[in-house]
This record gives sequence, C-alpha cells and structure tokens, in this order.
Amino acid sequence: MAHVGVHCLVELYGCPLELLDDHRFIQRTLKAAAEHAGATWLGEASHRFEPQGVTALGLLAESHITVHTWPELGYAAADCFTCGDQAIAEDACRYLAKELQAKRTTIVRIPRAAGLKPSEVEGIDPGRAHMSRESEAGFEVQSLRVERLELTSTR
Repeated sequence: MAHVGVHCLVELYGCPLELLDDHRFIQRTLKAAAEHAGATWLGEASHRFEPQGVTALGLLAESHITVHTWPELGYAAADCFTCGDQAIAEDACRYLAKELQAKRTTIVRIPRAAGLKPSEVEGIDPGRAHMSRESEAGFEVQSLRVERLELTSTR
C-alpha cells in the first residue's frame, strides 16, 4: 500500500515525421498502448493541428494516457497515469516508443501519493481505494524518488 498509482512521463526522439503527423495512426496507437498495459479504455479526444502535429488523450478507467507530437522535430511527449495494480503505465510507454519508432526514449516514473503517512491510510482497504499493493521501504517516503529510464532503439 505504497501509493495510489504510477505516472510515467515519456520523451520520444527521432520518430519518423509521417507517423507523428498521422492522426488516425496516433489514435490507434494510443488505444493499443493502453490495452497493451492492461488498462480499460473509456474514450478519447484528439486534434490534428495545421500545418502539423497531433494531440490525443485516452480516458482510462485507471486514469489517462496522452501523446503530443511535433513532427518537424521528430519528437513526441506522452504520459500515462494508472491507479492501482491493474494496468502498468511503463508498458504503455514502452509500447508507444516501439510503435512510434523512437530512436531514443526517456521515461520518468513517478509514484503518486507516495508521501502518504500510515496515519493517513489507517483502516483504508487498498483495493477499494485503487491503491497499489507494491511496497516501498518503510512505507513513508520522505522525498519523491524519480526513476529515469533511457531506452535506445535497436533499429
């Protein structure tokens, strides 16, 4: 009962312009990433900008997933926030990196509500509160621990 969920921020570099500017591809890929992570898809909103770029948001039962593209830079920024143990945010981010053919990817993993004190969760059922059962050392986290993962394409 360490935190309520995981929020991953992902930076995708060296992606092909044509993929980043393909509105339908971005929509399909975002939904597939959420499903790959074990999340429950509830709906979406998206927009294609002129002259280029796409922003898409997937509403999940576990929270959300988004992607914002800058085709002219070969760059996309995305995030995935999942509550509880059902969906794995990191899996969604890795899926996005693979499908967007990123040459370089950085993922920042942030456990949300990791600073909850034992007295603040006393008597609360983690399952009913959609909390992760993943344990952190000593439960109480004094400062935010951020994990930065560098992924490099093997292409």
